[in-house]
Amino acid sequence: MDSLDLAVLRQARDWRVEGHGVWLVTVIETWGSAPRPPGALLAMRDDGLVVGSVSGGCVEDDLIDRVRHGERVGKPSLVAYGVTKEEAARFGLPCGGSLRLVQEPLGDTAWIDQVLERTARHELVARRLVLASGEVTLEHAVRGDTFSFDGAVLRACYGPRWRLMIVGAGQLSRAVAQIALLCDFEVVCCDPREEYNLTWDVANTTFSKAMPDDLVVQLQLDEHSAVVALTHDPKLDDMALLEALKSPAFYIGALGSRLNTAKRRRRLADFDLTPQQIDRLHGPIGLDLGAKSPAEIAVSIVAEIIAVRYGVPLAQKKPGSSFPEAQDIVATEDGAAVCGVAPVHE
Repeated sequence: MDSLDLAVLRQARDWRVEGHGVWLVTVIETWGSAPRPPGALLAMRDDGLVVGSVSGGCVEDDLIDRVRHGERVGKPSLVAYGVTKEEAARFGLPCGGSLRLVQEPLGDTAWIDQVLERTARHELVARRLVLASGEVTLEHAVRGDTFSFDGAVLRACYGPRWRLMIVGAGQLSRAVAQIALLCDFEVVCCDPREEYNLTWDVANTTFSKAMPDDLVVQLQLDEHSAVVALTHDPKLDDMALLEALKSPAFYIGALGSRLNTAKRRRRLADFDLTPQQIDRLHGPIGLDLGAKSPAEIAVSIVAEIIAVRYGVPLAQKKPGSSFPEAQDIVATEDGAAVCGVAPVHE
């Protein structure tokens, strides 16, 4: 799922704790060019405040209007929009699209606390809602699980945030961190060099002065994790890569020219890495955008990470670059209906 949905659940929980009436609204089915996919989530407060989305805005406006005029759904119920062409036009659903929603009152919030705790531990979890009773239970989910609704039971998957570990705290690293934050990555920067770690000032990131290889092991990188080595110092970059290439991280890349990348691959071959593990290394990192400034290079790096996350072939690369072949696309349009799926390079 999209980790932004975790923010929706967190806000819904907080509103409920404050004493507000809260309803969760989930897209369960779409036809045509509906704006949001199944699994998309919205939370609505009793005074009309909302967080999240289920459409381009017009459906939200109608839901808000209903609540403000006193409508109070007491049990899970189905809502349909855009059944006719006239309704589709009214609610801004293009090409005759339509969607069905489940609207449910939020009562006990303990399950949200459990979801947030488990996903913070990088677990995958599914919520099961029985419409007839409103009963909510949590169960273990596996990578590849998707949102489902069979007419009686809704099952929504929740996964941890995508995480980016940056080795090096220089100017380029700052730009990469800032752009990654905007793309909803959890960012961890590592640099044991005092002249760099004393000046790291990117808000909402975690900074570590540990040796990069030690931090890679400590973080227990999973399929939601990416690593970029940006120090230009082989002693630090290669140490991180030696451990990261053994992990399930979905993206591992290092800054450097094609010549330096070739040299790095030869150095890595002297250690306990298999050729298949070394072949997972991206280098030089970043799509070929003609980037010159640190900010532009950062855009190209984060763009490549996102492309790999969604299994998009890296066509925009300089000839001679080293990168794994693209995997099949494994996510929905915005990732909301997939339970933490990431391309896994064998």
